[in-house]
Amino acid sequence: MKIDFTNKTAIVTGGGRGIGLCIAQQFLRAGANVAIADHDGSLQAKAEAFLDVPQKLLFCVTDVASEASVQEMADAAVRRFEHIDILVNNAATACNQPIETLTHEQWQTVLGVNLSGAFLCAKHCKPQLEQNNGAIVNIASTRALMSEANTEAYSASKGGLVALTHALAMSLSPKVRVNCISPGWIVTDAYQHGRAETKLSDEDHTQHPAGRVGKPEDIAEMVLYLCSDKVGFITGQNFVIDGGMTKKMIYSE
Repeated sequence: MKIDFTNKTAIVTGGGRGIGLCIAQQFLRAGANVAIADHDGSLQAKAEAFLDVPQKLLFCVTDVASEASVQEMADAAVRRFEHIDILVNNAATACNQPIETLTHEQWQTVLGVNLSGAFLCAKHCKPQLEQNNGAIVNIASTRALMSEANTEAYSASKGGLVALTHALAMSLSPKVRVNCISPGWIVTDAYQHGRAETKLSDEDHTQHPAGRVGKPEDIAEMVLYLCSDKVGFITGQNFVIDGGMTKKMIYSE
C-alpha cells in the first residue's frame, strides 16, 4: 500500500539514528519534508549523508526535555517548511541499574526525555497540528507492559507515554489524532552509522512467535500508516509490535 505525504511536514524526534532515522527515511521516501530533532549534533552530518535529500530535510539540535529548545525547534520547522502536519515522539534514553543506585537526577533525566519531551513537543506543535488536521505518534515500548529487573525509570516513562497518548487524543480531538506504538526487540544496526552488527542466534529469532527479531521498518511502516488519511477512525490507541512476545506464555522447565 503506497502512502503519499507530498506537501506534508513531519517532525521526528531522536531521528539521528536507529528507529527514528528509519522513520525519517520512510517519510522522505513518501514525499514528506522531515525535521529531525536530535540532541546529538555529531549525528547531523551522518544523518544528512545517509538520507541524501537536503532540500527536504532539516536537522535541529534539540533537547526535548527543554521547553525553550523544543519551541525553537518547532519554530525552525515552520520557518523552513511553513507548516507541521505530523509529530513522531521517538526520542528516548535509559539508565538501567538497581534502584538503590539510581539517583533522583538520573530518574528525572529519563522521564524528562522520554515523557516530558513528548508532552513539550505536542504542546508546541499543537497550533500547527490543529490547523492542518495532523497526527501524533508516540513511540513507547513493550516495557510499558512488562519489565526486566532494574528498568524502573525507563519502564515508568514508557508507561506514562502510553497514558499521555490517550490523554492527548481526547484533548486534541477531533482535529488531531494521537496514537502510540510499543516496539519489542528491534535490531537497528542498519541505521546506526556503521556500528558493529548485532550477532543474533537462531533462538533469538525462533523465540518470537513471528519467527524473527524485529527491524526498524516494522515500526516505521506502522508510523506512516497511523499518520495517513487511511486511518481517520483510529485515535488514542497503543499498537504493540513485538512479534507476538507479550502474548507468549513462558514456563520454566
